[in-house]
Amino acid sequence: MSNNKNHLTTSWGAPVGDNQNSQTAGAHGPTLLQDVHLLEKLAHFNRERVPERVVHAKGAGAHGYFEVTNDVTQYTKAAFLSEVGKRTPLFARFSTVAGELGSSDTVRDPRGFAVKFYTEEGNYDLVGNNTPVFFIRDAIKFPDFIHTQKRDPQTHLKNPTAVWDFWSLSPESLHQVTILMSDRGIPATFRHMNGYGSHTYQWVNAEGEGVWVKFHFKTEQGIKNMDVDLAAKVAGENPDFHTEELFNAIENGDFPSWKLCVQIMPFEEASIYRFDPFDVTKVWSQKDYPLIEVGRMVLNRNPENYFAEVEQATFSPGTLVPGIDVSPDKMLQGRLFAYADAHRYRVGANHNALPINAPKCPFSTYQRDGFMRPDNNGGKSVYYEPNSFGGPAEAPEHKRPSMPVSGVADSVAYDNDDHYTQAGDLYRLLSPAERTRLVNNIVGAMKPVTKDEIKLRQIGHFYKADPEYGTRIAEGLGLEVPKEVIRQA
Repeated sequence: MSNNKNHLTTSWGAPVGDNQNSQTAGAHGPTLLQDVHLLEKLAHFNRERVPERVVHAKGAGAHGYFEVTNDVTQYTKAAFLSEVGKRTPLFARFSTVAGELGSSDTVRDPRGFAVKFYTEEGNYDLVGNNTPVFFIRDAIKFPDFIHTQKRDPQTHLKNPTAVWDFWSLSPESLHQVTILMSDRGIPATFRHMNGYGSHTYQWVNAEGEGVWVKFHFKTEQGIKNMDVDLAAKVAGENPDFHTEELFNAIENGDFPSWKLCVQIMPFEEASIYRFDPFDVTKVWSQKDYPLIEVGRMVLNRNPENYFAEVEQATFSPGTLVPGIDVSPDKMLQGRLFAYADAHRYRVGANHNALPINAPKCPFSTYQRDGFMRPDNNGGKSVYYEPNSFGGPAEAPEHKRPSMPVSGVADSVAYDNDDHYTQAGDLYRLLSPAERTRLVNNIVGAMKPVTKDEIKLRQIGHFYKADPEYGTRIAEGLGLEVPKEVIRQA
């Protein structure tokens, strides 16, 4: 028997003698059940697709490294940030949010911006978007929000009425809606957009002292966006434009890079800041908390296999390392469960054991069994804890940091309902031409809404952010700003 590595084999290693013709009963007879190679091919083909992600289904990824360029050890004891010049391998994935796996790259949509750092203390995932805020601030609203972005259960078409009905009834969305409908709603490429952790996180230093932190990846290629008409043209001609552009840039040696900066807020200032710093619909003023440089991310290697490395890559904001932890951000708290649970459903309970997700450092758990266990399942080692056989034990020095909590268990909203100041500030920062494009984008998106009640409710939100903003939207829709909104403004 030949062991030629160029010979096609079955999955169990047996050489395949004929891969073009099924075994049949004679030249014209029916196919035989004994053709195990045929059965294996067909059975595997039926199972080749794992369920696509409910959100962020369409995406592209690449390998690279992160290099520390500034000493931040006064804020965090995270080992991969411990010295200037230190490099850590990583994998990054960029994606649209609402579209299916086969949707166009150039639709108006936030972009996912997820980075997996393979550190010496385990993996660290920073899972954000290309916007610093989000549409909602409590995870309990997330399924309803995403339902509005998906297809109508009767028509199986996108439903603008549902989108704007939800947004108009959820005024906390106004800041993100303004960003989404601006020029930044359609990036020119994945390389020409910023990335953000969006949520507030916690950094803890070697002395156990904590600060609150926000992450900003600043593109070193410069911000570039795509004209709406060009985006529609590209969507029809090459729906995979962003995926192709990123792959070709890296293949040609034009490695994209981002500078990572953070904002740092002392613990004690969180309770006295002018709004809740854990509200993900708000940004912290950079005048109050200037950007501090941390390092530089470079993507310099394309995946060898899309499915193995991009489709099977799993990210969770709960994938943390010592020195980095979470905050009371309600949206973040919900994501800590939802992301990992989605991966267990979509890829399997052992998703973290797959090569793209497995830590590059030594790791030991007592988790065993389950579908698709790709390693030796812990071998014959002890399989419970505590034990008397020298199995891995906890490291008290890496105990998670404490966080003071108080109050009565209840369903409680954030205590600040100012959804308009930051959206209005953003509108006023735009140039006249940018404002016109923003208004035109919103008017075009709202025209198909079937109920004037919804349009008027949303116009009221725009007006409260800035009277010019709301008035121009109303005029574009052939409506008037509701008189009660004007009186309240």
